[in-house]
Amino acid sequence: MSNRFPPAWAKHLKTQPSAKTVGPKTAPPKAQPKAAPPRGQADDMLLRQALELQKAEQLPEAEELCHRVLARTPHHPLALYILGTLGLGYDDEKALRYFARAVGEEPQNPYYHLSLAEAYLKLSEFTPAIRHIQHALDLKPDLVEALCALGDAYNAFDKGEMALPLFEKALELARDHPLARMGLSHALASLGRMDEAAVHLKKAIERRISIPAAYNALVHTRKYTEEPPELAAILAELRDPDHGSEGAAALHHAAGKVLNDMRRYKEAMDHFKKGNQAAGHKFDLENYRRWVDAMIETFTPELVASTAAYGNPSELPVFVVGMPRSGTTLTEQICASHPDVHGAGELSKLRRIANGMGLGDRSSANVGESIATITNDLTRTLAGEHLAYLRERAPDALRIVDKMPHNFELIGLIGILFPNARIIHCRRDAIDNCISCFVLQFSKAHSYSADLQTLGLYYREYDRLMRHWGRVFPGRVFENRYETLIGNQEEQSRRLIDYLGLPWDDACLRFFDRDGSVNTYSRWQVRQPIYKSSVKRWKNYESEIQPLIESLGDLAEV
Repeated sequence: MSNRFPPAWAKHLKTQPSAKTVGPKTAPPKAQPKAAPPRGQADDMLLRQALELQKAEQLPEAEELCHRVLARTPHHPLALYILGTLGLGYDDEKALRYFARAVGEEPQNPYYHLSLAEAYLKLSEFTPAIRHIQHALDLKPDLVEALCALGDAYNAFDKGEMALPLFEKALELARDHPLARMGLSHALASLGRMDEAAVHLKKAIERRISIPAAYNALVHTRKYTEEPPELAAILAELRDPDHGSEGAAALHHAAGKVLNDMRRYKEAMDHFKKGNQAAGHKFDLENYRRWVDAMIETFTPELVASTAAYGNPSELPVFVVGMPRSGTTLTEQICASHPDVHGAGELSKLRRIANGMGLGDRSSANVGESIATITNDLTRTLAGEHLAYLRERAPDALRIVDKMPHNFELIGLIGILFPNARIIHCRRDAIDNCISCFVLQFSKAHSYSADLQTLGLYYREYDRLMRHWGRVFPGRVFENRYETLIGNQEEQSRRLIDYLGLPWDDACLRFFDRDGSVNTYSRWQVRQPIYKSSVKRWKNYESEIQPLIESLGDLAEV
């Protein structure tokens, strides 16, 4: 876990009992709770130790020290703040609660507002995120991290144009700040301005800023037909041990992307394998199987029928689901090109609801107990809140698309909350789909894709769950085959819009002209008209991917 502390965070700690030093980059600390100096010093010592433990990734030990401080000095803002940083990426809801408490104790601290905002951003709660970032900027207008966070928020909120001036201002303040450099190029790429994004990424590389991430982003701004000088540079960077395992993973994936474009498939696959090994992600397949068993056992047609009357009858929500890289972004872009449809991107709101009920806990197979807690009133409340959250994005739209692929796991919950919601399931040739996941540097959340055999077995579990939803919701889920869409774009697009219950609009055929941000790996592809080169692409790698083909078994169409 990277160090999440703000610059000069230690200035919050009093090195002398009477000291009230204020760092140049820090808001004046509030007076500590009235306590004898020795206790304040002891608290500070424990919190310093907690920071060291966090750096060493000994998170439970760091957490325990913070709780010791809170036991003696309840509401200690820095202890609450550190607990928030420890939760980020592990339990974002918990992080949110700790940051909110820290802000409550020390409302004049811009870093606390910023961290609370970042926790909201991770949970797709853009409105409170933006509000707290603006608080941070009111308190400290030149806070580069806050300008960049606001840019990220606007970008994710499909307002990429509003993000650009924020990153530009951040760059004026700190021309070598990685968040500003990388954020500006990301915002440009998400708006389809690939050439400008590439210029900024090359500048980042020149100035030795975020080298692995910059190369990885750069090679995704275009397709290569001949060997670019970047390839040799990437291979040279791979010899530098200072980039660490995460950096090595990004560089291997970047090299693989260039080699793949140049049709040097064997070398490309070699880099993709090394990149996934360097990332070191492990996936507990047995655990996942048990969880899928529990979902299938719990979400029966009878359960869904008995709860459907209490959901919200709105037709506003549209969920585009499927494996990542199955055509979900393309499908969303086609739908969102319709004047009555808003594409909201990948929202984690549904996952938050599921986690709040205990449905997302893979280590527990007590899905039935979680569902038993859903009262009729709770169903109405959750659905109403979710609709209000969607409405914020596009008050006048008739349909709002959430294209979080992994919502395929939560179709049962969608059926309970929104009996009239549209669900579009994107399906693609199993081997192509898996290879397309394997060759990208996914986050730890997608650790199933780091190993070819595991990936094939995971795909089988996804397929098993989707077949179950087909039995529970017969005829309700629209299956959008990627190959069918590629083969006859207009016919399949018309079917999609018809399924949404809307009149046809020719704008849906020119989805690649659509304004707005695209924040997935497909941002380059969806700016192009439909092309067919990605169908049966796996044959280029056939000799390299036997473990995948074997583990897919009868789902592999060879």
